[in-house]
Amino acid sequence: MKSIRIIFCLLSAIISISAINAQQTINGSIMHDNIERAYILYVPDSYSSQNPAPVVFNFHGYTSNATEQMFYGDFRPIADTAGFLVVHPMGTQDNFGNPHFNVGWGGSTVDDVGFTEALIDSLAADYSIDLDKIYSTGMSNGGFMSYQLACQLSDKIAAVASVTGSFSPSVLGNCVPNRPVPIMEIHGTNDNVVEYNGSFIAVAIPDVIAYWTEENNCEEQPTVTPVPDIDMNDGSTVDHIVHANGDQGVQVELFRVNGGGHTWPGNFIGGVGTNYDIDASKEVWNFFARYDINGRIQMSSVDDVNDENTFSIFPNPVDGSTITLETDDFENYYEIYTLHGQFVSAGDIFSTNQTIDVSDMSSGFYLIRVGDQIQKLVLK
Repeated sequence: MKSIRIIFCLLSAIISISAINAQQTINGSIMHDNIERAYILYVPDSYSSQNPAPVVFNFHGYTSNATEQMFYGDFRPIADTAGFLVVHPMGTQDNFGNPHFNVGWGGSTVDDVGFTEALIDSLAADYSIDLDKIYSTGMSNGGFMSYQLACQLSDKIAAVASVTGSFSPSVLGNCVPNRPVPIMEIHGTNDNVVEYNGSFIAVAIPDVIAYWTEENNCEEQPTVTPVPDIDMNDGSTVDHIVHANGDQGVQVELFRVNGGGHTWPGNFIGGVGTNYDIDASKEVWNFFARYDINGRIQMSSVDDVNDENTFSIFPNPVDGSTITLETDDFENYYEIYTLHGQFVSAGDIFSTNQTIDVSDMSSGFYLIRVGDQIQKLVLK
């Protein structure tokens, strides 16, 4: 742990230099409830005040801080490409002197939900942000915080992803979202801090998924897709569990890391039980990018079809039960829509030749999207 802290201290010095040179990493603060609350804001080079940008809140874990989370659960390379802002809020000290977010345990009285809402307002005053595309994620205590926002600030938070977090029992008992909230959880079965099967401070992960599945009116029976075990030396595997077709097209998803510990999958720092079959930051953003505050984002019309694409489909037209999607972008995901923009299905792309089951789809014309590329699909 000491060596990891040293790494973060060195990285913190780099932040100060980059803030001077590039004006991309900004240390800011606001006053809320008579407390000065700090945060680190990452603004990519692609940001323009002419184009409202999505915002991702990235909350740190208990005893950690905003700087550590910025590197440990790093979204900055993705933000550079996708064009969203990343906010790393800083918690306050609890009764033991540890940085935390108040999620219903530990006797804290800090209003972190109110702080988040005030920070949204402050960012909206200083930057051109898309208020329909504000998302929350975080590690451990930051995952708890994200669930709390889904319950108590669902009118402003479009989607939530927790990494190694859970519900506090008291928050679950008072959860009152006013709209369907897309939910993703990434959690190791060998997590000995926030236990997969629950504890007195954390609801069991299967129960968290069951709650949101029912709350969002998703399909009770999930699809389960084993993720390719591309790193056989990390001691873990991953199953992607999806409860689809909820209200407003939302889904509840779980990346169950079998044998995984209390870590952020794919992080470069490592740690016992870190999985490298997935990159948690990429999976979280791929999930967020599918939704805004009104639910799943739908394509507008067949006019969105691209003349040139970086992927191919065969056979097309289709007279069987499967198609093969060929693409070099095998860490992305695909979505299938009707010609009128109605969502049909979606899934991850785990290989350069991904097989997709279309046996449940009726004959007709469809659109298939990979990233920002779209093609027509014909089923006989």
